[in-house]
Order: sequence, then structure tokens, then C-alpha cells
Amino acid sequence: MKLTLIRHGMTRGNMLHIYYGSTDLPILPESYAELEARAKTGFYPTAECYYTSGMLRAEQSFRAIYGDTPHSVLYGMREADFGDFEMRNYAELKDDPAYIKWISGNNEDNICPNGESGAQVTARALEALKPVISEGVDAVVVAHGGVIGGVAATKIAENPDQLDSYISDAIGDNSDNLV
Repeated sequence: MKLTLIRHGMTRGNMLHIYYGSTDLPILPESYAELEARAKTGFYPTAECYYTSGMLRAEQSFRAIYGDTPHSVLYGMREADFGDFEMRNYAELKDDPAYIKWISGNNEDNICPNGESGAQVTARALEALKPVISEGVDAVVVAHGGVIGGVAATKIAENPDQLDSYISDAIGDNSDNLV
């Protein structure tokens, strides 16, 4: 079984350096074109099952890469909800006591006001992946950077001897998996 996690294409939120986890932003037209072009080279793996988080940017990225290939939605793979910090950037937040508290200390466990912690996001993503993993077939999930990072960190902690394989996957050598 090989599980491939693909981050969605670039959005306006990336360009503006804002927190936009639960906001359903589209990918940029040029990002769509880049994903489509890369897909034509055979860069992305094929699988027996395909999934997205269901968010617009993941759906658009999936379509750019895999066209009309049927897929299912794993809502637990959606990006973090940044609560009160959603659609804001560091410059806007840097003097906000709640923001300072959130970015200080244990960033994985600190919860955004009216949002989620990194640990909560990772826990829901791992729960969403359980049925995918139990199927035992190759799968591709198009999701989000924070979610993918949390899942990867957990899997690396469980199997540190496979670190080289995980890194190779991250830079495009699809020779191993995260399961």
C-alpha cells in the first residue's frame, strides 16, 4: 500500500502570507496551469483510490492533475481552522495578545481562539485516513500543507528509520510511502 499526499496549488492566500485554513480560496490560474503541465510529464503517481479534502483549492488541484478521475472526499483532511486569525497576516496580528499567546510555547498544542490546534488537526486527519489505510490499496490524497505536515511528522515519529524515504517522497521521488 502506498499513500501519496499532495498539497494543493498556490492561492492568493499564499501570496499574501495570510492564515486562510478554513476559508475556501481557489488556486491561482497560473498554479492550475503549472499543475496541469507537471501532470502531463507523468510526475504524479496513479493509484487505485483518489481523495481530496473537499475544499475548493484541493478540488481544483485534483482536477488539474487527474482530470475527471473519480474521487471521494475526506472532510477530515481539510486545513486547520485559524479561528479569529483567519484571513489575517502577521503584520495585522503581531501585537494582538491572543496571537502572541498562540504562537508562543507549544505551537502544536496551542489552540487558535475560536479555531483549532495543530494537534487537533493532525488527530482528525489521521482518523480520516484510517479507512483509506485499512483498504490496503494505493491511494492519493490532495489536501493541505498543515495537514500533510502533521500526518508526515506522526508517521516519521512512528518509523524514524524510514526518514530518508519520506524526504524522498517530499521532493518528488515517489519510491516509498507514508503508511
